[in-house]
Amino acid sequence: LKTCFNGVNALSGELAFGRKGRIIVAIFMYLELYLVAIDFMILEGDNLEKLFPSVDFHVAGVKIGGKQGFVLIFSLLVLPTTWFRSLSALAYVSVGGIVASVVLIAAVIWVGAFDGVGFHERGVLVHWAGIPTAMSLYSFCFSGHAVFPMIYTGMSNRKMFPTVLLLCFIICTLSYGLMGVVGYLMYGESLKSQVTLNLPSRNLSSSIAIYTT
Repeated sequence: LKTCFNGVNALSGELAFGRKGRIIVAIFMYLELYLVAIDFMILEGDNLEKLFPSVDFHVAGVKIGGKQGFVLIFSLLVLPTTWFRSLSALAYVSVGGIVASVVLIAAVIWVGAFDGVGFHERGVLVHWAGIPTAMSLYSFCFSGHAVFPMIYTGMSNRKMFPTVLLLCFIICTLSYGLMGVVGYLMYGESLKSQVTLNLPSRNLSSSIAIYTT
């Protein structure tokens, strides 16, 4: 669905700026999709490797490392969701994502508040060397714009779209901000791009956070 909409964007670029406009728009849109997909693969591979650090896969006599194997498995599991004609088929999955986000935030806060980690870390207010990583993570969090038209056409009451969009962006921004602040107060300069990779191993709340992710 994202790919179809990106094709529409590329056509719009051509209508506005000619063939060069179409090529430029297409390059940026498809590059974004490619990088977002890679981000998801890395996210799942890292967290599953933390859960199962000693796992290796053997396929046709070839040894595949745990992280790489988890990335391949996750890719195969997610691939069928790209074949749906309408986003309405993913509505129930989206609800699961919302529940998972709430559980994840609660579990991370629980680790800081009750599992001995605390919220006492301090550090430099702005770490300039980390700006590229921060910007890439920030843009990744708001990369759903490509499917907005499909969401709109799939709604039973399209008049609610502006309200739903505004509410979702407010909730997402507050959630991301809360997680960023909590993670920094817990681990300071040692905070990784995924806070789940910082969480203590063999801990119930940590396991809940990682499994939920």
